[in-house]
Amino acid sequence: MIDTEYIKARRNEPWRQELRKELKNKERIAIPRVKMPELDGKYRSRCYEEVNLGLTLEQAVQEAKRCLDCPEPHCIEGCPVEINIPEFIKNIERNEILEAAKTLKITSSLPAVCGRVCPQEKQCESLCIHLKTKGEAVAIGHLERFAADFERESGKISVPEIAESNGIKIAVIGSGPAGLSFAGDMAKYGYEVSVFEALHEIGGVLKYGIPEFRLPNTIVDVEIDILEKMGVKFITNCIVGKTISYEDLHEAGFKGIFIASGAGLPNFMNIPGENLAGVLSSNEYLTRVNLMGANRPESDTPVFHGKNVAIIGGGNTAMDSVRTAQRLGAEKAMIVYRRSEEEMPARVEEIHHAKEEGIIFMNLHNPIQYIGDEKGHVKQMILQKMELGEPDASGRRRPVEIPGATETIDVDLVIVAVGVSPNPLVPKAFTGLNVSNRGTIIVNQDTLQTDLPDVYAGGDIVRGGATVILAMGDGRKAAAGMNERIINYKL
Repeated sequence: MIDTEYIKARRNEPWRQELRKELKNKERIAIPRVKMPELDGKYRSRCYEEVNLGLTLEQAVQEAKRCLDCPEPHCIEGCPVEINIPEFIKNIERNEILEAAKTLKITSSLPAVCGRVCPQEKQCESLCIHLKTKGEAVAIGHLERFAADFERESGKISVPEIAESNGIKIAVIGSGPAGLSFAGDMAKYGYEVSVFEALHEIGGVLKYGIPEFRLPNTIVDVEIDILEKMGVKFITNCIVGKTISYEDLHEAGFKGIFIASGAGLPNFMNIPGENLAGVLSSNEYLTRVNLMGANRPESDTPVFHGKNVAIIGGGNTAMDSVRTAQRLGAEKAMIVYRRSEEEMPARVEEIHHAKEEGIIFMNLHNPIQYIGDEKGHVKQMILQKMELGEPDASGRRRPVEIPGATETIDVDLVIVAVGVSPNPLVPKAFTGLNVSNRGTIIVNQDTLQTDLPDVYAGGDIVRGGATVILAMGDGRKAAAGMNERIINYKL
């Protein structure tokens, strides 16, 4: 819940009032939105260097001047973790960047991550007052990244204030964005937090799902290091439901459990030939490359690189997969999507970057069969041509087959990126947990408490698939709900 009184009080700080006097709103509105510097498309398409280069101090200060410091900052309402956006931006405007970074950390455990991968254009920036003047929103995401990066590069990394330890042990299952956000808030409340991760590295989807050219692992590691300095403990290679059970956690003295195990079970289309070698899920493909180093010749878990690579889907994961394939040497890397570009759920920035890197877009096509060679490896796929009909429940126009219109193209690697489902292992480990027919955990929407009083859940295991920032918002909501329950019941 946004503390509007606190926000208003902070807005009345003398330094904020002085900044509002220095430039008139008309002058602020006239400043053009900053453009993010980025690597050349041709160059970056064959390397893993980060695409976006970040703002300079001069660019950041100039962009911060565009913020009107609204009396009712609706941008905060669009932020799932409720960052005090005007305050951190105004700190940048007065060149107090470390203060800006501290402001971010009050409510966000992963500011450098969010500044890179969150869809700000659909969240905070979509409610910016500039849009009502037919201008462009303040580049909130770019500024968030700048403040977090500036602090890290300065070597003066601050650790958020935490309450005195209350000695109460809390367990977190999964170290993705929901789990890390929850862990950070519970540590601030004074709890002893332990995070259990099934894989050998901390970060969840931030590590295995997002390529380093979008989110370098070093950035994630710094955010995790801050959580460790706050007292959060991380246990890797531990599968709840196999290595340890719900009962084991109780016996170990944990008074609350937050399930944030994500949605790592890939969906397939169930079409002929899908079991051929060379047809795999985006989840497996990206995990092998991002986490296991499959792009390296000496890797213990190599992946077939492919020359003619098709990615099925139009979301951010599809874009990550196709751009990865390009970097692994594909001569022809293509997106196959059954709707038009306008209906693609991927971020506009990701589509733009993919096009700059030479990715081919085959919109209004849908695979209906894969054909293998004599060794059982995919060599072709048959595509059904589509057209758009009436809008469906999502509001997007429904793809409709064009009778008799098919096309056969050569492929030697197909990556299916049509969504994921929750892995049933963790929910099954908790007897009495209410689970939907989609495999998601059913929770109280206000507190994210499950039918088991001491168990809360959030992120993709509840939503079935969402963004990093929505998962983080769930982590914060669950932490607030669990903390209130523990206080009220004196557990």
